[in-house]
Amino acid sequence: MTDQLQPMPTDWQRALAVVAHPDDLEYGCAAAVAAWTDGGREVTYLLATRGEAGIDGIDPATCAPLREREQRASAAVVGVSAVEFLDHRDGVIEYGTALRRDIAAAIRRHRPELVITLNHRDTWGGVAWNTPDHRAVGRATLDAAGEAGNRWIFPELTEQGLQPWGGVRWVAVAGTVSPTHAVDATPGLERSVRSLLEHRSYIEALTDEDPEKYCRTFLTGNAQAAAARFGGKPAVTFEVFPR
Repeated sequence: MTDQLQPMPTDWQRALAVVAHPDDLEYGCAAAVAAWTDGGREVTYLLATRGEAGIDGIDPATCAPLREREQRASAAVVGVSAVEFLDHRDGVIEYGTALRRDIAAAIRRHRPELVITLNHRDTWGGVAWNTPDHRAVGRATLDAAGEAGNRWIFPELTEQGLQPWGGVRWVAVAGTVSPTHAVDATPGLERSVRSLLEHRSYIEALTDEDPEKYCRTFLTGNAQAAAARFGGKPAVTFEVFPR
């Protein structure tokens, strides 16, 4: 018998979503974000890069501001107004202390109870290989969630006025093949489609399929695939690591 997914925790007010590229959250969990902001919760997006290496036919100097604009418009569709960029280089993000420090600093600034990231594992399941950027940012986020509360790790952050924050209670990983929890996708599903569709430049370079059909097919298919483990309801799934 298939194990049922648990509802995501709801006793929190602030979340910080940390991913590598514009569009990562829209492919991963925008329907859940829409439901959360509808409920009055605060969600901030933190992106390690501006996605400047993501479109082969557009040089990085032109692509970066284009993808930033699309990301801000995409976030607004699901009720997110705070979008920050760390300006690590797209495609060559390095896991290490610099990345962990930057994420820990953001956690100290925003003081979330919930931190969200994307699949940090080697694959998307089977032989579907994950990218180095996703793996690096996901793993660094899991580490930084604890390091943000330790005043002796990255003491320079305290000197900059960023006091330790040990209030992260969960890190929720989207896009995982080992989910433990879920959010009902129904209330936010249409907005998640519109949110992903805001990344039109990227999608038109990715596929010859009609962009709206592509977005709707991908997101509804994923939500429906999770329904069997969530009481028959279409769902956005997460692997939750309590802290």
